[in-house]
Amino acid sequence: MKNPLRWLVPARTGVVETTKSQDVSSLFAVSHGGHAHWSSADYATMARRGFMANPVVYRCVRLICENAAAVPLLLYDGAQELDSHPALDLVTRPNQQMGRSDFVEGLVGHLLISGNAYVELLALEGTPRELHLLRPDRVSAITGENGWVEGFEYRAGNRSVTYRADAQGRMPVAQLRLFHPLDDLTGFPPLQAALMALDIHNAASRWNKALLDNSARPSGALVYANAASSNLSEDQFARLKSELEDGYSGASRAGRPLLLEGGLDWKAMGLSPKDMDFVEARNSAARDIALAFGVPPMLLGIPGDNTYSNYAEANRAFARQTLIPMLVRTLDGLNHWLRQWFDPDIRLAIDEDRIEGLGQEREAVWARLANADFLTDAEKREALGYSPQPEGHDV
Repeated sequence: MKNPLRWLVPARTGVVETTKSQDVSSLFAVSHGGHAHWSSADYATMARRGFMANPVVYRCVRLICENAAAVPLLLYDGAQELDSHPALDLVTRPNQQMGRSDFVEGLVGHLLISGNAYVELLALEGTPRELHLLRPDRVSAITGENGWVEGFEYRAGNRSVTYRADAQGRMPVAQLRLFHPLDDLTGFPPLQAALMALDIHNAASRWNKALLDNSARPSGALVYANAASSNLSEDQFARLKSELEDGYSGASRAGRPLLLEGGLDWKAMGLSPKDMDFVEARNSAARDIALAFGVPPMLLGIPGDNTYSNYAEANRAFARQTLIPMLVRTLDGLNHWLRQWFDPDIRLAIDEDRIEGLGQEREAVWARLANADFLTDAEKREALGYSPQPEGHDV
């Protein structure tokens, strides 16, 4: 009865098979040298391989965008808070298809993935009516002879639209961008800084999946070293190849007992997952991605480097160091642009008292002011950002 050949690593790729014409009386090694291949930094690649294919990037972007959209916006005319204003209505309901949360999520998401965000304002008879987001990879700046931006071109397929300032000098498109040290026209996204870590994390996931498909064993070489004959016969080679492909490839065949015959010997080639420290390498890449976005690893469930004792501290650090600076910077750019269309003294601002991650800070401030007997009620209200108390109102 024919003895079955048993294969230690039933992988179709990464396995060196002996052939009839080769002298394999002794072990030989095959190495593949080369350079690392990194993803390009264009918007489509980072969106597909990052946000749409990597869980760490997806969660970082969603965490920042959703928290930014959840922060209420206030409108001020100088130092006075306004309850109603056309600018506030415009931001609250930007257009017929999007609400404020959708608009803010898309705006911040474009900044995180592209480093740029473009907002188009539609006006009717000079009155602003709607705000729309333009996809960053479809917009290019039009510069003049002096290098300053004079307009924008939006191209989708074979159609293009050019935006320039009107007779009053008002630009219908606003560009919000993050700081870029080498480019005067476009911003530098956080995802691009984490591009190497992104490729490592994605490659580790693909490698792990391929390893599981190949019975969770590393690659190697099957060596034939028979003193009587240094080469396999035609029938032996065909039977060996058939046994390997049909009987020992795939995760469902993992762990089968093996039996080698006739001078066949298995020699492992490459590192095992343990030797590669696979799990730690993947977690290290995930921490680098979280670091680029400014998200504490504890909030993402990434083990290691958790410098915060609890989630409350991590949430507070995320709010103070990432969320609030991003919103303040974004609103400052919008304010500078919207003043062309509305009153020059209006400004949008965030309501920090409504940010959940800062609850402990607010409690501490209220407690200190409550015990400050040397302050009047009016001074305490001013310290908390409230307007003066109306006359005749009892405390």
